[in-house]
Amino acid sequence: MSEAAFDLPTLLAEASAGAGLEDFGLDDFKPGLQKLIETYTTNGFDERGVKRNRKRLVKLLQVRLRIEAAWKQHPEIRNVEIKAPMLLTGLPRTGTSALLNLLSQDPAARPLKLWEGMSPDPLPADIFKEKVYSEAEDPRYVQLKTFYEEAHKKNPGFDKIHFTSADTPEECIHLLNHTFQDVQFGVETMMEPYGSWFQTQDHMPSYRYYADILRMLQWQRPGERWLLKTPGHLWALDCLVKLFPDCSIIITHRNPLECVTSYASMMESMLIGRDFDRKDFGPVVMEYLARKMESSLRQRENISPDRIIDLQFNDFIADGVGTARRIYQHFNIAMTADVESRFQRYADEHPMGKHGKHDYKLEEYGLTEQQILDRFAFYIERFKVPMA
Repeated sequence: MSEAAFDLPTLLAEASAGAGLEDFGLDDFKPGLQKLIETYTTNGFDERGVKRNRKRLVKLLQVRLRIEAAWKQHPEIRNVEIKAPMLLTGLPRTGTSALLNLLSQDPAARPLKLWEGMSPDPLPADIFKEKVYSEAEDPRYVQLKTFYEEAHKKNPGFDKIHFTSADTPEECIHLLNHTFQDVQFGVETMMEPYGSWFQTQDHMPSYRYYADILRMLQWQRPGERWLLKTPGHLWALDCLVKLFPDCSIIITHRNPLECVTSYASMMESMLIGRDFDRKDFGPVVMEYLARKMESSLRQRENISPDRIIDLQFNDFIADGVGTARRIYQHFNIAMTADVESRFQRYADEHPMGKHGKHDYKLEEYGLTEQQILDRFAFYIERFKVPMA
C-alpha cells in the first residue's frame, strides 16, 4: 500500500463514500487524526499493521459520520441529562475492570458494553425511527459476538490478561476514539509523534464529544446511572468534574512493580504488525504511566475530596463486597440487601484469576525494580501503596 493512500483527504473521502454521508462535524478532530497517520506511517509497521490501522481509522470516521447524522436528525439528544455518573479510573492493571464488573451487578448501574462502545452510533433505521433494534437483533452486536468467540479460540492466552466479549462491560475510552484524541488501548499515546502531541492537548473538546455520545446512547437504551471506566480518565479528571458536577470518581491503586510490567505485556499484544524491542518498550511504558499519574495529581488540587475515593488493589482483592460498600457509603448511595447479595454472588462466582494467570518478567522489558520504585516514589508515598 502506498503512503499516498494513507493521507487525511483520502481517508475522509473513503469514509464518506462508505457511509454515504459528508458531515464530520467540527474540524477539531483533524489534528489528532493527522498525528495518528504520521505515527502509523513512521514507526516501522509492516504491511499488515498499516492495513489494520488504516482500516480502523476509516471505520472510526464512518461511525463519526453516523453520530453527526443522528445529532442532526434528533437535536434533542444533546439535551438528555446524565445524572450522577460513577467513573472508575487508575493506573492500568490496578483492578478497575474487576471492580467495574462487580459494580455492574447493581440493577441501577448502566455500564457501557463493549459492542456499544465500538458502535455507539444508531443504525440508519434507528436514526429515522423506522425500526428500533434490540441488542440481540443488532447486526453489529451479532458480528462482534461471533468475532470474540473465534478470537478466544485462536488466542486463549489473552483472556488471562483481559477477558473480553461483546457483552462485557468495557472501557468507555472507545467513545473517545471518534475524537482521535486518545485512541483505543492507549498504545498510540506512547508512540511518536502522537504521544507528545496528545500530552500537551486541552482534553475538554474531546470530552464534550464523549459526553454527547453518552447522551446518544442513553437516548437509544436508557439507564439509571452510568458506570464508566477507563485508566485514560486520569488525564482529564478536571474535564469530568466540569461536565458532570455530580459525578463520583473511584481511583484504584496498586504496587507499580506489578502494574507497569503487566501493562507493558498487555500493550505488546496490541502492537500487531510492528517489530520492536521489549527492552526499549518497558521504559517508555513506565514513563508514560508516571506522567499520567502526575497529571492526575495536578488536577486533583482543584477537585473537592468528596468527589473522589481512593482504593487499594489489595483491599479490593481481600474483600470485594466490602470495597463496594465503602464506595456506596462515601458517595451516599443506598445499598439494599438485594444489591449486596448480587455483589456477593458475583464475587463468589468470579474469583480473581478465573481466566488464568498472566505471567510476565520485569527484566524482559528492560526494567529493574529500583527504576520503577524511584520513578513512582511520589505515587507510593502519596497513596501509601502496599508493596507486598
